[in-house]
Amino acid sequence: MNYLLWFLISCAIIATGCGYVGWRIISASDLETPWKLGAWLSLGVIALLIPASFYLQINRIAVPGGTVFNWIAYLGMGFFSLLLTIVLMRDIGWITAAAMQKIAALAASLFDKELGPLMPANPERRRLLVRSMSLGLVAAAGGLTMYGFFEARRRPSLVNVSVPLSALHPDLEGLRILQITDIHAGLTVGRDFVDRVVAQANELSPDIIAFTGDLVDGSVERLRDVVAPMRDLRAPLGKFFITGNHEYYSGAEQWVEEAKRLDFTVLLNEHRVIRRGAGSLLMAGITDYSGGNFIKSHTSDPAKAFAGAPKCDARILLAHQPKSLRAAMPQGYDLQISGHTHGGQFFPWNLLAAVDQPYISGFHRHENSWIYVSRGTGYWGPPVRIAARSEITLFTLTKA
Repeated sequence: MNYLLWFLISCAIIATGCGYVGWRIISASDLETPWKLGAWLSLGVIALLIPASFYLQINRIAVPGGTVFNWIAYLGMGFFSLLLTIVLMRDIGWITAAAMQKIAALAASLFDKELGPLMPANPERRRLLVRSMSLGLVAAAGGLTMYGFFEARRRPSLVNVSVPLSALHPDLEGLRILQITDIHAGLTVGRDFVDRVVAQANELSPDIIAFTGDLVDGSVERLRDVVAPMRDLRAPLGKFFITGNHEYYSGAEQWVEEAKRLDFTVLLNEHRVIRRGAGSLLMAGITDYSGGNFIKSHTSDPAKAFAGAPKCDARILLAHQPKSLRAAMPQGYDLQISGHTHGGQFFPWNLLAAVDQPYISGFHRHENSWIYVSRGTGYWGPPVRIAARSEITLFTLTKA
């Protein structure tokens, strides 16, 4: 999609959402003028900061105090998303209740009975109820934002996945592959977070490390030092890197070269054969599903990734987006390892992820292959995760 069109659509959605929240919370509460102006001003600031942060990111513009700006903008985005969702759910509940009351009133009229109103008839009591409810909704959104912030910033969980393969060679039994994905360094994820992830990964002593895209949100020049700890990742059989969609927003060709300097083997529609004893493992990787929209030579091509590959005891595909499996299935791999979705990160973002992707998290059997979709190691945008804790994933190959 054209960046300008996407940006204008985003601005329209944000303006509509802010207008709705203001109408249903601020105007409905009938506040005194100073409080009303202050509330509208706060909402307006949030509404402006969100598209401004998008604009700066898309155009790779660094501003003084950018880190502080990002924290305010993206925490505001998280709070606003949750508040809008809560207000919509409240209003849907009210509409449903009102409809049910009308139906009940109609039924009661058949028996000459009367039902009380849904809201108090006394205007002062009604105003007090609306104000109290509005304050409660704002407090609930604030509380959820703080909880989601804690979940997003805490140590990623370790998810162990046993991968049963019927043709697995005995020398590959117990081989361990560690997946790290979707760190999104650069906005509110800094070097300290990357350091913790690297230390956690090295504690597990995996045989292979697979990074499945979206390392950064920003240029190599700005973020080289932030992601430098990734060089310290250790895996005796290799470290592999594929591009995610955010690499293309940040200068994919430069980040491919930087990944090589971080001692990764970059797989751009390519494969490598890994041997342990007499067993052989094919590790293939494709560029992001959207890569060709940015760089023609980076068009995602599963067939090219497997072209000329020898017969191996296990075949694994690294693909940033789960939906790549539709084009990749004819290649006959055993396991696809993906990220991108963040497990939805929090409601209602998870619903949007589910519309676009066949799976948003977990281990699934798809026809004759397995696919695993990570919830991501970092987060994007709002530093908020609810019911979708971040993870690093340790796969162990086993004989089925």
